Amino acid sequence: MIDQIAERTRTFAWEDPMIGAEQEKNMSGMEYLQAMIDGKLPAPPLSRTLGFQLSEIGEGRAVFTCEPAEFHYNPIGIVHGGLAATLIDSATGVAVHTLLPAGTGYTTIELHINLIRPLTATTGQIRAEAEIVNAGRTLAIAQARIVDSAGKLYAHGTSTCMIFRPEN
Repeated sequence: MIDQIAERTRTFAWEDPMIGAEQEKNMSGMEYLQAMIDGKLPAPPLSRTLGFQLSEIGEGRAVFTCEPAEFHYNPIGIVHGGLAATLIDSATGVAVHTLLPAGTGYTTIELHINLIRPLTATTGQIRAEAEIVNAGRTLAIAQARIVDSAGKLYAHGTSTCMIFRPEN
């Protein structure tokens, strides 16, 4: 049976992620992320691998877009929940990043998601919309929702990020 299944392929390319990482040290989060949106700095390889992109930013706000496809499927024929988790983690992290001055980093230390309904290759474009809930000196909390073009909710979640400030 498996010999009769037509193999599908997907090819993609990415740029050196260290180009942006080096530039980021001298740019505020907003400057860095806008340069990425404008194509002046490369997107992270993960976004090319999974086929999503940073579309909008604002102070404490970020939006990623993605069109679920067959290559996102799990063994039961729907999009793997890891795509929603990655989109929520990316959107909430970038919402935090928009608030950071040059030379300041962050990392996710907790991620919680709720999957509401399945994504499929026929869902169409989805948006992961994130906003800051609270930002302190060392921790920031953000929330995100994944919705389709009609505003139907597919997943939501929260993230806590640790902020790494340069030492004085």
